[in-house]
Amino acid sequence: MSAARIVSVNVVHAIVPDPLGDVGRTAIDKRPVDGPVLLGQHGPVGDTVLDRKHHGGRDQAVYAYAAEDLHAWSADLGRDLTPGTFGENLTTQDLDVSGAVIGEVWQVAAADRAEPVLLQVTSPRIPCVTFQAWMGEPHWVRRFTEAGAPGAYLRVLAEGRVAAGASVQVVSRPTHGVTIGEVFVLRFADPRRLRRLLAEGQDLQPSLADAVADQLRRSA
Repeated sequence: MSAARIVSVNVVHAIVPDPLGDVGRTAIDKRPVDGPVLLGQHGPVGDTVLDRKHHGGRDQAVYAYAAEDLHAWSADLGRDLTPGTFGENLTTQDLDVSGAVIGEVWQVAAADRAEPVLLQVTSPRIPCVTFQAWMGEPHWVRRFTEAGAPGAYLRVLAEGRVAAGASVQVVSRPTHGVTIGEVFVLRFADPRRLRRLLAEGQDLQPSLADAVADQLRRSA
């Protein structure tokens, strides 16, 4: 199996209209950049978040999506989806992003031989009307949800500069074993696994912890 790596680092290319969103504009139009980009605690330098009520913050500092899933969507939709099309900051290869365990830590080789960057998996991406409008595909939110490959938001534990081609290693993984994909489709998840996840709540952003607790109440 090939070593996992970063295919591209993507930041906002242009602010585009978002008539259905809360703020009327969106920074979802992200494109690959040349050279290293500093991943800080609030996201990549040079990127921006406009709808701060629903996006951004330390628990959603970076969004990663697998190139393999992007390619699968390209085939399904019959159109070329280049890195950054889904608004992701990191497009990865040979890394099971949607199969990542909530709370696992990735070590990314930093540019200039500096100390490695550490990223922690926090939550799945939840599709919204902004994403649907950007994609221009019928019933996109439903289709994206049913596919079960949402990609992952990441918390930056150790900052650093990252460029395309950087290697990625999973250096720690919580024992609860609950994955991004499982949390994304909570209605199918095993309540016992969700209880273990909730018990290790330090890995969860508050909104995700609330969603897990609500699912457990409804499944009781």
